[in-house]
Amino acid sequence: MKKFYIIGFILLLFFDTFGQTSFKLTALSALPFEISFDWLVRIFTYGWAYLVILGYTGAFITWMILLKKAPVGPAFAASHLQVVTVMLVSVIVFDEKITFTRMLGGLCIIIGIVFLAIAEQKLQRKS
Repeated sequence: MKKFYIIGFILLLFFDTFGQTSFKLTALSALPFEISFDWLVRIFTYGWAYLVILGYTGAFITWMILLKKAPVGPAFAASHLQVVTVMLVSVIVFDEKITFTRMLGGLCIIIGIVFLAIAEQKLQRKS
């Protein structure tokens, strides 16, 4: 079962990160922003918009499968690890900078997920 969770969360992390990165690439490709039909057409002429749909479809399916087996509290917390992975990918893909505050925030997310995982293990041992 542990292997199932690990593979599932890695897939979820991949799809979420892929989806968010594709969103940014779509937004950059569709500049300048305007509320018009032409702008919507411009979005869908680039392949990035379709990759957003693919990424979030994969994330949705993976999440639904994980929720069948995983406890919702730790699963929900672990799903937010994508904030950290998107931040790391944005450094590589978009040349964004990681500030001390962002690093601290990412570390807090990771520590929170670890604490929830430890608490869940203790609950499982008791039952």
